[in-house]
Amino acid sequence: MSDALPGEGEFWFNITTGAVETGPQTDWSQLLGPYASRAEAEAALNKVRERNEQWDEEEENEEEN
Repeated sequence: MSDALPGEGEFWFNITTGAVETGPQTDWSQLLGPYASRAEAEAALNKVRERNEQWDEEEENEEEN
């Protein structure tokens, strides 16, 4: 049985501070993740923006049809 806490050893992006956390250190409502690497966590906000833009485009296309 492991003594690790849930999320320990994973990386999280804090949307309030813009910082990457190793293991969840902040309230879950302020975090994106978990990510396997620091680089993935650092790119989290860009990925969210890209997905939002994609969804917006898909929604516009559905409305046109």
